[in-house]
Amino acid sequence: MRFRLNGIETETAVDGAQSLLRVLRENLGVTGSKDACEQGECGSCTVLMDGQPVCSCLVLGLDAEGADIVTVEGLTPESGLSPVQEALLDEGGAQCGYCTPGIVVAATHLLDQNPHPTVGEIREALAGNICRCTGYGSIIRAIRSVQ
Repeated sequence: MRFRLNGIETETAVDGAQSLLRVLRENLGVTGSKDACEQGECGSCTVLMDGQPVCSCLVLGLDAEGADIVTVEGLTPESGLSPVQEALLDEGGAQCGYCTPGIVVAATHLLDQNPHPTVGEIREALAGNICRCTGYGSIIRAIRSVQ
């Protein structure tokens, strides 16, 4: 299978039943996307597929053939943290960190589409991302501070 991963043309062998999450983590060693529920309920595995946020645990690896996939690693500059990551750090929006990659991807997508979202729009964009540690207040403050 061939696809573009974080801007780099990538090729790997894929088992027909393998999810995109498994392809990323096991075949390619790209482990930023977390494996928490494998049912599309938690958002910890969120990636951008052709510019749209998706739960990579729900996408068959073979369905990513020819796609443009961006993981949290692809959003992180070599020189440090992305604006969303920096804001989450500054506002205490990351505790255990398990949900953080998916939240970074979803929030970055939101801010790329709408640089000045309302609290309601932030909540809607993060609706598929479950965080059990922060209570979301610090996450929302962080995303608003990027504006």
